[in-house]
Amino acid sequence: MADTVDDDYLQDLITEQRSEILAAKTLISDLDLAYQLQMQEAMNASLGSKSSSKGPATVNRVVPVLESEETGALDFATTLLLEDIARIAMEHKDREQCQAEMRKMKEELDRRIHDQNFANYILNVPDDEWSKYGDNYEKPYGESYSSSSSSSSSSSSVASSRGLLDSECFRVYSKGLISEERIRDMTVRVAGIGVAVCDPKDNLLFEKTRPLESVVDGKETSCECAELEALVEGLHIALVLGLKKVTFFCADYMLYQYIIRSVAPGSSSMATLVNEVSLLQGKFTYCNPSLVTRNDIKFAFRLAREAIVSQITWPAESENGKCLKETCTICFEDVCVDQMFSVDGCLHRYCFSCMKQDLEIRLLNGNGMQANCPHLGCTSEINIESCGKFLDSRVIEIISQRIKEASMPVLEKVYCPYSRCSALMSKSELLKYSEASYFDAERTGARKCMKCNLFFCINCKAPWHYNMTCYDFRKLNPVLRPDEEMLKSLASKKLWRQCVTCNTMVELAEGCYHITCRCGYEFCYTCGAPWKGKKPTCTCPIWDERNIIRNQRQRRR
Repeated sequence: MADTVDDDYLQDLITEQRSEILAAKTLISDLDLAYQLQMQEAMNASLGSKSSSKGPATVNRVVPVLESEETGALDFATTLLLEDIARIAMEHKDREQCQAEMRKMKEELDRRIHDQNFANYILNVPDDEWSKYGDNYEKPYGESYSSSSSSSSSSSSVASSRGLLDSECFRVYSKGLISEERIRDMTVRVAGIGVAVCDPKDNLLFEKTRPLESVVDGKETSCECAELEALVEGLHIALVLGLKKVTFFCADYMLYQYIIRSVAPGSSSMATLVNEVSLLQGKFTYCNPSLVTRNDIKFAFRLAREAIVSQITWPAESENGKCLKETCTICFEDVCVDQMFSVDGCLHRYCFSCMKQDLEIRLLNGNGMQANCPHLGCTSEINIESCGKFLDSRVIEIISQRIKEASMPVLEKVYCPYSRCSALMSKSELLKYSEASYFDAERTGARKCMKCNLFFCINCKAPWHYNMTCYDFRKLNPVLRPDEEMLKSLASKKLWRQCVTCNTMVELAEGCYHITCRCGYEFCYTCGAPWKGKKPTCTCPIWDERNIIRNQRQRRR
């Protein structure tokens, strides 16, 4: 309401000032004309008196132009002032149109959220109830917020908009790109940013592309700075749209570390942008980052690429006219075909850079055990061994290990007890491998590691003790290895419980004391006694109030 009053007052003030200036300009013009007429009459009178005293004479009537320099300067200044007022009025009109479009956009966004919420509600209605009352379900837009009075319809619509917009968490995707493009015989460095704002269902609501200066104050803009510039732009747009809760996505691991303050920025320009991001985060009620793969920010990637393409043109063929190029559908870069990776089974193709980033982010997020095609909805598995062209050998080894762990049943897993090896093996495969080198390996428990080829005991997970029982070996060697000692000390400090079937350490975060291990064994967390037939074999309490209501208290906070 206050904004409307201010806008009306400004419009009236501009109109009144324009009228006053036009009236003053007209008055000055009239005064100038009167002055010229008076001068003309005086000259005519003077010439008439001379002709009467000296006899008849021919008089040429000439009307002199007597416009002074001061009058011309004043008229020029008045013209400039009128132009400024006209420009201010135009800017005011443009701002009003922009605000009207923004209000319309917010209302459409709010209406979309309302429709989606109601659609989800309808989908969850039981079939029998829907068959009886399905024709009677209705929820007009703004009904839950509006009053019975028709005069309050506009205010109720605003209340509805603010209520729904404030309750939803929107998504902000941003990408800053710096590309070196070859145009004829020169290499041009071009930068651009792309921003996409989506609703919680990932439907695109707003998008923006903008060129970016690749050189600032004689220094080349780094890729990290371009990413931060795009992020700042995205958060600004979210604030202009009036969003209160947002999650913004980062596809760059170091950028994510800068934002969560785990790593300090390497330059002052980057530090300034990181601080600006922090200030913008404080203007939301909820604003947190999320580390994702490049394929998850495809909106922003496409927009950033469009910003770069809009600044340049390049020849269709490459330098030598022989190298064929293909566009990666994740980063939208034109890459030589020999730098593209084809997924076996589905034949989806992506550039080495995007494939490398996708697999590394999966590994960092703990999803390295599922190496699937990045294409949305595709479940084709990627052969990690074929990724040697763009992945480091150590990364390939780690991902292969995780895939093997995920595919192996829990009770089949065996790790080599030697700290320098720790290889993962299957019990059945390990037994077959050991029987070839050790007679009666199944009965004695002797096993030979398939990687380091050292013998160990499968029962006590210690170096092989030949004719000595596990009890006697532990009695003679009471000192644990350093890693075992650290694990035992940590488990004692954290009150962890160890499963007697698979030896997995279990920590109770919340809930009751009835523990079901991933191997299927059930036991009491307090004393370790087994559960049989879904019933305890001990008298320990089943639950503690602090562990049961902990999650609810956290939600209320």
